[in-house]
Amino acid sequence: MTGYARRRMLRAMLSAATLQVGESGLVDDVDGTDTTALRLLEMGLVSGTSITLIKAAPTGDPLQFRVRGFHLSLRKAEAHRVRLQKASE
Repeated sequence: MTGYARRRMLRAMLSAATLQVGESGLVDDVDGTDTTALRLLEMGLVSGTSITLIKAAPTGDPLQFRVRGFHLSLRKAEAHRVRLQKASE
């Protein structure tokens, strides 16, 4: 696997939807330029913001996150668009 392919694969895996309950990350980017991406940015999911998965519905969708001191529920498809860096521990 080339370095480019590996970086691309790792980036695809690190999204808000891949966090486990209790895990945190830092927002790196929101994919897209459509109204959904804009809405996610308006809700505070901008680069450098800490995000923690609080809980998931029994079916796995939606997901509840703590962002900037409030709880935010996102559909899994929306959470996949929020790219993360792992928070340092």
